[in-house]
Formats: sequence, C-alpha cells, structure tokens
Amino acid sequence: MDLNFKTFGQGDPLVILHGLFGTLDNWQTLGKSWAEFYSVYLIDQRNHGRSPHLPEINYPVLATDLQAFLESHWIYKTHLIGHSMGGKTAMQFATSFPDMVEKLVIIDSAPKKYAGGHQLIFEALFDLDLANLENREQADLALQSRIPEKDVRQFLLKNLTRNKQAPGYSWKMNLPVLFNHYADILANIQFDQPFEGPCLFIRGGHSDYIQDQDIDAITRIFPNARLETIAGAGHWVHAEKPKELYQLVSDFLAE
Repeated sequence: MDLNFKTFGQGDPLVILHGLFGTLDNWQTLGKSWAEFYSVYLIDQRNHGRSPHLPEINYPVLATDLQAFLESHWIYKTHLIGHSMGGKTAMQFATSFPDMVEKLVIIDSAPKKYAGGHQLIFEALFDLDLANLENREQADLALQSRIPEKDVRQFLLKNLTRNKQAPGYSWKMNLPVLFNHYADILANIQFDQPFEGPCLFIRGGHSDYIQDQDIDAITRIFPNARLETIAGAGHWVHAEKPKELYQLVSDFLAE
C-alpha cells in the first residue's frame, strides 16, 4: 500500500503523523521549519487525506503501515512525532518496532482508552448534502449550528474535495470506516514491551487529553519519557502555539 506523503529537507529522517480527521497538510508549516535540519516526511495515514481507503483502521495496522512505508523509503531508524491519533500510532510503532525509532515525540495523547466525544461531529458530517454543495462556504454554513467552533469547522472542511466528473464534493477521508472503527481509534495501544528510547510527551495546558493520573502509565511503557506542558494551548497544540512547540521539539531532538 502506498501512503500519500510529502518530504522536505535533508538530514536524519523525521516522520510526522496527524490526528483523527487530519491530513499531512496540518503539519506543513512546522514540517518545513524542521526541514532546515532534517529530512521531514509528512504522511497521510490510511483512510485520511490522499492515502488509500481500506476497510479497517486500528493501531497495530497503522503501525504496520508505517513500517512498510519506512522500509520502502530505505529508512530503518527515524525520529517520530505523532499528534492525538497519530500519537497513538507513534506509541504503537515504537513499542512494536523499537529499533526503528531514534527519538519519540507524542503530542497531546496518552497510552489509554479514551471515552470519545466525536459523535456530534460524525453526525454533522454524514448529514452534509455533499452532492449539492456549491462551495466550502455553503458547507461551513450548514455545519454552523452543530459545530459552533469556527476553527474546528475549518479543520474538518479541509477534507472536502470537489468532484471532477460530477457535481458537488466528496470527503478525502474514509468517513464510514472511521465511524465504524471509532472504538478502535479510542482504544489503547497494544504492547508487549516498553520502549526504552528517549521520549517527550507534550500536552496543552488547556487540554485534558493527558492528565496527571496518566503519568504512571506513560512512564511504565516509556521509562525514559518526560512530560512538558505548553501553557495556553488546547488540544491543537501545533496550530495554537507553533513557536513554543517548535522550540520544545527542536531542543529535545538536538539533545
């Protein structure tokens, strides 16, 4: 399977994984900044962006996808960054293929099962009349009453693509599979051994995705992990505090 990707720069490899409903485009600005020092690979995970639509999605499968991608690009050891769902993919990959990870950065995700909270988003997206959409502004207006946060709507609508041979729009992401396998996305990673390499967990100060009670689980699976908090950031740390995130990650990778 060929995952969609973009690459920038030269140097040691640095792979970045987006979260649920995301695409590699969410990380282009930061990716290009790190490309001054690294060979940066931004990847669309399966059922997201322009990567293949497949009937299942879970963390062991996502980790195996990443292993196949790296080996097909002759990459046998890499720095790895993951946000949210991408953070869990990165955790799964590091515990499954520890020899392939140089340093691990997990952004606003913990090794635990999450309760979920995307049901209203799924319903709103399924109810969009894609065939009769004329533009993104029309879609934004249709979502407004059910998804009041403008930044969330704009993030989701980046997944819309205009149909070439028919009227209206389609989703880049495989929305039915993401919905049907939502429990697998909320699930904890599956691991047999800890990852002993250097690891940085970063949480947003206004986010509840990594809580203090999660620290024991983090350090049990990632004994060489440390946790940093970026004040004033919510779950979308890379969008809300990109300079602070860039500095934290850059300093860690350079250690």
